[in-house]
Amino acid sequence: MDLKELRAEIDAVDTQIAQLFSRRMQLGGAVADYKREHSLAVMNSQREQQVLERVSSLVGEDLAPDARVLFASMMDMSKALQHRRLGRPLPLLGLIENARSLPKHARVCCQGVPGAFSQRACQAVFEHPQTQFVPEFEDVFQAVSRGECEFGILPIENSSAGSVTAVYDLMKRHQFYIARSVRVKVEHNLLVKPGTTLDKITDLYSHEQAISQCSQFLRSHPQITVHPYSNTAKSAQLVAQDTSPGTAAISSRECAQLYGLTVLESGIQNSQQNYTRFICITREPVVYEKADKVSVMLSIPHTAGSLYRVLSRFSYGGINLTKLESRPIPDTDFEFMFYFDLQCPKDPGLLAGILEDLQEELDTFVFLGAYQEQSEDL
Repeated sequence: MDLKELRAEIDAVDTQIAQLFSRRMQLGGAVADYKREHSLAVMNSQREQQVLERVSSLVGEDLAPDARVLFASMMDMSKALQHRRLGRPLPLLGLIENARSLPKHARVCCQGVPGAFSQRACQAVFEHPQTQFVPEFEDVFQAVSRGECEFGILPIENSSAGSVTAVYDLMKRHQFYIARSVRVKVEHNLLVKPGTTLDKITDLYSHEQAISQCSQFLRSHPQITVHPYSNTAKSAQLVAQDTSPGTAAISSRECAQLYGLTVLESGIQNSQQNYTRFICITREPVVYEKADKVSVMLSIPHTAGSLYRVLSRFSYGGINLTKLESRPIPDTDFEFMFYFDLQCPKDPGLLAGILEDLQEELDTFVFLGAYQEQSEDL
């Protein structure tokens, strides 16, 4: 057979496959009707395993892995169809469709001291914030949990240093929601007491993320002992209060002005396009206007292909995955919690349906929020 004949036969087979796929989905709809009448759950893991074992045996050993992927995908589509047929409520869709206006006046908790980058993020989100500062990330969650503040501002990732893993771990521990996120351009500067020269610096303080973002500069000055500290602004405050002339901090120009320090070297970060993304957290699952991103947290079975099956759901729906972060689950044998950032599609009902499906099927599924991601200058 020549290529033209082979392609003609493939087209004929594809036609049969398409017709059989249509028929299979129709039967899935009939199954949904039966499950509604008999109050049965859509998910049936035992039945899925039986189907996969059966088709594997039909195609032979060489094609068995491919057949399992194909039929697992079809069963995922069938489950999605069954959920739609059952017409179950979509709480997430209701939240998005009833989005509120973000308040202009709010009590907001930030980690650090005045001059911290979190304060800039706060001022970018709220027009008139009443800001409270606390020493640690954990304290932000506690302040919001106790009702002392309505919102909290926390860094979640940096464009060059990566994710702030401590905040991801805290998001897992506390049941909070993301109300907004904001990208802040970060310039790191070497701050010293007036009159201090570079050769006189012996000790430097800053947050570990800032230290990482300025690693090239610090490697070129090995005589300086680096001390990780809780916050860049707090580091500047420490240097201002320290009696030793040889201390320095990596912090912002605003902190230099606030604490009477001198900018000895400016823009010492590795990349001049250095951004930190902050999230604004709240206790209530409220969606505010212009939400264009959704974040979720979930765990999946520790089996081959389980992550692929989750990712394929979003692919089928044409939903763009903007970030996937994994963190180990304590006291488990290399099992992980996954954090997804997804773009909201034009039809939010499609994404809401997929997420509701996953919530029903997975042991751990947490909706972290639907929110707008903005830049600092908006």
